[in-house]
Amino acid sequence: MIQRIQSLYLLLAGGAGVAALFYNMWKAKLNTGTETYVNASSNYLLFVLYVIIILLAAICIFLFKKRKVQFRLTIFNILFTVAALAYQYYVVQETANKLASGGNSIVSASYLPASFLPILIIIFLFLAARGIFKDEKLIKSLDRLR
Repeated sequence: MIQRIQSLYLLLAGGAGVAALFYNMWKAKLNTGTETYVNASSNYLLFVLYVIIILLAAICIFLFKKRKVQFRLTIFNILFTVAALAYQYYVVQETANKLASGGNSIVSASYLPASFLPILIIIFLFLAARGIFKDEKLIKSLDRLR
């Protein structure tokens, strides 16, 4: 199970998902001197997307005997991560627009390192999918030799 490199990649993707779930992704300093943060728990849909990403990565680790199902779930997880990444930036833009329309002006705003974790999750999931595909290809070639 954990001896396979794709299991390690899936574990790292799940860990990055947990980090993206709890850390702040965007910070804005307002003209009033207050700071506003956006994280995954500040938006319900974004929170649910990250929980799905984490659960799918965890489930895929234990599906090592069913490589085809593991591969398909990893590809779906990549799609969920792309959706979470796009929605995350939409939520940040929506928050910035809401702050600007509320009469506050944003003095400075910046993305925090946790906002780039979905890109890292996509890379880890891609590497895991590639490892799963290579395992499946190896098993098929061994079955052909029998």
